Amino acid sequence: MDDDAHAQVPGGPEAGAAVRRLALGVLMGCFEGPSLPGWVEQDLRDGLGSLCLFGSNLTGDDAQATRLVRRVHELAPGCLVALDEEGGDVTRLDQHRGSRTVGAAVLGEADDVSLTRQVHADLGARLAAVGVDLDLAPVLDVSSSPDNPVIGSRSFGADARHVARHGTAAVRGLADAGLAACVKHFPGHGDTSADSHVAAPVVTASAGLLHERELLPFRAAVEAGAEAVMTAHVRVPALDPDRPASTSAVLTRLLREELGFQGVVVTDALDMAGVSGPAAHGSVEAAAVAALVAGADLLCLGADWSRDRVHAVLAAVLAAVGDGTLPQARLAEAASRVARLGDAARRRRAHVVTVTPQAQAAAAARVTRAAWEATSVSGRVPAVSGAVVVRLLDRANAAVGEVPWGLLELVPDALPGATGVDADPGTDPGAVLARAGGRALVVLARDTHRSPAVRAWLQRVVAERPDTVLVDLGWPSLTTPVPPRGALVRTRGASPASVRAVADLLAGAEAPPGDPGGAPGQ
Repeated sequence: MDDDAHAQVPGGPEAGAAVRRLALGVLMGCFEGPSLPGWVEQDLRDGLGSLCLFGSNLTGDDAQATRLVRRVHELAPGCLVALDEEGGDVTRLDQHRGSRTVGAAVLGEADDVSLTRQVHADLGARLAAVGVDLDLAPVLDVSSSPDNPVIGSRSFGADARHVARHGTAAVRGLADAGLAACVKHFPGHGDTSADSHVAAPVVTASAGLLHERELLPFRAAVEAGAEAVMTAHVRVPALDPDRPASTSAVLTRLLREELGFQGVVVTDALDMAGVSGPAAHGSVEAAAVAALVAGADLLCLGADWSRDRVHAVLAAVLAAVGDGTLPQARLAEAASRVARLGDAARRRRAHVVTVTPQAQAAAAARVTRAAWEATSVSGRVPAVSGAVVVRLLDRANAAVGEVPWGLLELVPDALPGATGVDADPGTDPGAVLARAGGRALVVLARDTHRSPAVRAWLQRVVAERPDTVLVDLGWPSLTTPVPPRGALVRTRGASPASVRAVADLLAGAEAPPGDPGGAPGQ
């Protein structure tokens, strides 16, 4: 018997076993490596409610992912298999090569809600074929802060109604493929200048503005049938000055009573500093109990956890039931909601449609179209044959992780005769310029809005080489310089489709392959 079973639960051994099953039922577990450890298999047999897959669990081969998920469902047919497959920069299935689809900012810029719905239906069909039940997407944060370090290109845009239109299209597209959507990060992580992975962000907007802006996309998604909502580790003093949203009963009541949401409330990962760091609850165990008490149903733990870490949270939940901190009825309510969604997912699996090569080709064409429509050019692209291509490296967005990116990295044949150079904000720009000499210069950077040091580096390069082609593969910053004799290309994402659009553009194409349309917007 596990150590967690020794937590004191009233009613004797049989009651204790039943409560333990309820407690497992509210955990979104995780593990290390590409195959299920024995302890996870046992947890699944014992009632684990959900399992979240990360890039470390997946090899990039859909067949491996399918085998892994099939084993989960053999052991626990009602277990919700989840992952963060937002498309674009945030991908788990394609973390080793870059996403096959585009992200929210690309679709928001293309601004065709039917395209957004279809791209998400294509994504959902792929996930359903693998066996995934719950996509922790789409992101409904309104990207209203130019300094936001973690949302950026994950957002459909900076206008609440625009985000609501595309967010509901994404929810419906996933549902078209038989997949449940978990919209995030309630009540909104867009208007922050800190990242809840490493800090405790605060949204300082008034209650009125929150209702007009942050909450509007979530209200629309609930009305569109979103089956799960992920709460954010952000403090919203206008609504609850004391706790982050993920452990706030006030925010959960707002979601349930004002927005009318009846589905599963999922926390963001509890190992993030915004909820379990010293400025919040101080430990994952304390945050887990607080979230359940506040009304959460499913506890996302994090990535690559060991048995001891997972079972420490399980023990904390059992202890909280034992000492009365967490009413058993509240735990049972949460486990029941998770189980209902798991049962619905199990029934949907019987109706999964095989994704044919023709469907894959059509999906790829839609992604290509979206990437081109979202790409904009300021200035005029000079001839860049034989260019020096600089990839300006900076810290990765914590939600994105380490995903391949770059022109020559993703499209090796993009520019014949080109030479690739990696630099970072600490690299002397003069050395890079000397390396380029008289050759054409192309510089790629991601999310320049996040780093003043990156923008300063780019400004110096553009000042000395005004014919530079600068490519911003992320959320656009108004302070990114436009080379006076070159061009600034903005893609709003760094996925292979967006990079391929850049490659074709640099090669002189005026439309994607097979499309007679015009060049990206000037």
